[in-house]
Amino acid sequence: MDQTIDLDATGWILLEALQADARLSFAELGRRTNLSAPAVAERVRRLEEAGWIVGYRAELNPIALGYSLTALIDLTTTPQQYSVVLPFLQRLEAVRCCYHVTGQGSFRLEVVARSIPHLEKIIEQLSRYGQTATAIVLSQPVRKTAFAKPEPWSDA
Repeated sequence: MDQTIDLDATGWILLEALQADARLSFAELGRRTNLSAPAVAERVRRLEEAGWIVGYRAELNPIALGYSLTALIDLTTTPQQYSVVLPFLQRLEAVRCCYHVTGQGSFRLEVVARSIPHLEKIIEQLSRYGQTATAIVLSQPVRKTAFAKPEPWSDA
């Protein structure tokens, strides 16, 4: 990411507004920033090119799609297996997110399932690649999707 872009207060207004509603028009963003629609379009284009904005997407409700369960699965495998495991994880529709982690596991997966038997089948498939440990998500009391302007930080 090109961090040389000047991310001033207007840039943060644009980022916060687009994170809240990516369908806002350039005209509406202009009203919020006191810029013309073409000026907003140029600012947004520069934010995209610099890597600050990496995409726009609709967020779907997994329950409405029939996925009533979410689980976190730790998969422990060997580094020699990574070249086989990772393509499999990318193809497995139930895997919503995969983290390569430190600690006991190799990967922490967030998966969705339609039922306990469906989750059991997913675990069975993953077990071919290593040891698994599964936790079913009961609720999600904290969920953040937007980033705010970072506070100054010092390790002193």
